[in-house]
Amino acid sequence: MKISQIETFILRMPLGAETFLSSQATFPERNSFLVRVTTSDGIVGWGEGGQWGPPGPVAACVNDVLAPIILGQDFVEPPRLWERLYAHTRDFGQKGTYIEAMSALDIAGWDIWGQRLGQPVHALLGGAFRDRIRAYATGFYYRQDSKNQNDRLDAIAAEAKRHLASGFDTVKMKVGLLSVEEDAERVAAVRAGIGPDIKLLVDANHAYGTATAIRLGRELEKYGVGWFEEPVVPEDRVGYRRVRDALTVPIAGGECEFTRYGFRDLFLGECVDIAQPDISACGGLSEWLKIQTLASAFGVLTIPHVWGSGIALATALQALAAMPPSPHTIYPVPIQNEPVVEYDRTPNALRDDLLVESIEFKEGYLSVPSGPGLGVTVNDEVLAKYKSAR
Repeated sequence: MKISQIETFILRMPLGAETFLSSQATFPERNSFLVRVTTSDGIVGWGEGGQWGPPGPVAACVNDVLAPIILGQDFVEPPRLWERLYAHTRDFGQKGTYIEAMSALDIAGWDIWGQRLGQPVHALLGGAFRDRIRAYATGFYYRQDSKNQNDRLDAIAAEAKRHLASGFDTVKMKVGLLSVEEDAERVAAVRAGIGPDIKLLVDANHAYGTATAIRLGRELEKYGVGWFEEPVVPEDRVGYRRVRDALTVPIAGGECEFTRYGFRDLFLGECVDIAQPDISACGGLSEWLKIQTLASAFGVLTIPHVWGSGIALATALQALAAMPPSPHTIYPVPIQNEPVVEYDRTPNALRDDLLVESIEFKEGYLSVPSGPGLGVTVNDEVLAKYKSAR
């Protein structure tokens, strides 16, 4: 069986009036970069790469550098393929765009491998510990039409009601765009809106210096926050350690980190309590296995960052199905030693409409696809609708 075709797709979905902001950027659209790998036996594998930056450079890495290496070659197991591609790009691609491109090809390889063997990816990763994953709702973004703090707080109250009505018992909100005082008010408003029993997570998208992160962290401690995500910039390992040492709130991070080597340094620096590799960016499922193993050896819980299309979501569900409780207990507790999956609630047809098989959300859980490979197929009409020329 040979790799006979590699196609790349940049998908864009304009948001219009639904445009939202984090501390780092305005999001006028949702976009995704996908690859479709076809074998000489007619098996089709899908992968996704990159999550935050422009998808064009990731597509160029696949089309101009990586695809020519493997096109027409025998299909090999994804971990073997990963090592070959990484060795080829090590001198210039240890982090960033090249690893994102490799992530897409690696995920597609696992999809093909599973289909070839007639097994879901989670079986190839070691076997399923669970067939559904507790989901948490990412939301409470900033809106351009929020003219003042009262408007923002009213919007937060309404959003809190929607998430509770949908069945979520854990939500994640954004901070970092406003002053510490204003964002502390927003945190208080979310806690008031969801009540004391719903888990609350907070994500700064690395908006702060160390001292400011600690200032806000002191406020988060008052509201029983489950984790403080990306409090400082990802390069600042010393800052992560200082924030972690100063607070009782668990510190999460790693969505901007790459490969086992980057996470090794994160763990050696005692930077995080919760590691958040994005499987579509950190190196794919092959690297996820190594990162998760490293994390367990350091006593760090691994909960992936998920931001992208239905392919990224299906990939995360496959990975989390095969992740053992860490550490083991008879009755695992979500976030304490049981993984959860991020389920962003901003509008995204690339996630909700792209797949032929819907990923069921019921009673706070997302079902793990059980078919061979990733267990999902792409709707060609939706693909064509959102496909961009650039």
